[in-house]
Amino acid sequence: MDLFGSTVRMLEGSLDYSAVKNQTISNNIANIDTPGYKSKDVVFRNVLNDELNSASKMKRTHPKHMPFDNGSASRSFQTITKMNSNYNHNGNNVDIDKEMAELAKNQIYYQGLVDRLNGKFHTIQTVIRGGK
Repeated sequence: MDLFGSTVRMLEGSLDYSAVKNQTISNNIANIDTPGYKSKDVVFRNVLNDELNSASKMKRTHPKHMPFDNGSASRSFQTITKMNSNYNHNGNNVDIDKEMAELAKNQIYYQGLVDRLNGKFHTIQTVIRGGK
């Protein structure tokens, strides 16, 4: 039985993405003066193709069979290293302006996810209390 539905799982995955992105940006900023450091970024994998491939391999043949999880536990994003640019004379390619803009954008994204999750739990709480 899925108590909260797929919305909470989707929000959980999005919060995981945002947390990893925040940590990656923080590492980039912390290494701005490290010689030879290459900035990293968090990107989505090809989620649609993965889902289509997994859906074509796993099918329920009877309604009483247990449903497949289709990889909700696996992350749909990965961290990559940007190797193709140099901004500093020491081989470092961290652009502080870009990193700060990405950090602000990610914080807004994270706050939106938290607000949506709070709304979802508030709705459940209202139902439990009988609409009060």
